[in-house]
Amino acid sequence: MTRVKAVKGLSWGQAAIGNAKWSGARLCDVLKDMGIERDTTDALHVQFEGLDTDPANMPYGSSIPIEKALDPYGDVYLAYEMNGETIPRDHGYPIRVIVPGVVGARNVKWLGKIIISKKESDAHWQQNDYKGFAPNVDWDTVDFKKSPAIQELPVISAICEPLEGGTVKVKNGKVKLRGYAWSGGGRKIIRVDVSADGGKTWQAADPLESDESRHPRAWGWSLWSAEVPVSKKSGEVQLCVKAVDSQYNTQPENFENIWNLRGVLANAYHRVNIKIEQ
Repeated sequence: MTRVKAVKGLSWGQAAIGNAKWSGARLCDVLKDMGIERDTTDALHVQFEGLDTDPANMPYGSSIPIEKALDPYGDVYLAYEMNGETIPRDHGYPIRVIVPGVVGARNVKWLGKIIISKKESDAHWQQNDYKGFAPNVDWDTVDFKKSPAIQELPVISAICEPLEGGTVKVKNGKVKLRGYAWSGGGRKIIRVDVSADGGKTWQAADPLESDESRHPRAWGWSLWSAEVPVSKKSGEVQLCVKAVDSQYNTQPENFENIWNLRGVLANAYHRVNIKIEQ
């Protein structure tokens, strides 16, 4: 997205994402034990407050809709284990919130407080960050009150191998690609399409691997690989990938159409330019 126009945010590339197994107490069960259920509460949000604070001594905070928190199929966890072991400090020890299918900003680490409320969290990261805007909105005209906080994320995919600018040796007229795909809201990846000519022609990646979880509880990555043919005349090619989820959502073609000042929701085709060695 920064290749279109500068944004205010960190440049994560295809990284800053992980896949882990979490263990803990389901939030819906904890709330039920407290007498908070769909037919007993008029609350609209569940707020989370972390023990970490910013330079102004304000704690990190966020919130999710009450419907997500109370849904036994929403799998919101108060997690205390990561991959079968006590959560490391950097990942939120001793307790962190896991809200699968939702932007990471709602997965509050070092959890200190849960608030059942009729309103969203007042925290900066809920009200004045992690929101999407039209491409024409800039920092002089933005009004964060006009956009809702991001919750479920859109479908996305990435090429992990080869890397941008690398040189790849052709084998049997083809180059090999590998990567991941994922979609928010528990939507399962059903297909990944790859291209070696900038998106002019496509083929489905094979294999496409994931766990046995079904929509709407497909929270984990799907891993894919493919071998795509390249022209013998090509010295450089542009590889592309796009994914399709179980609701048949797919990715936009370019970042020009989805550019936003904060650089969030950046899910256009992932493109990698490489040099070819015949």
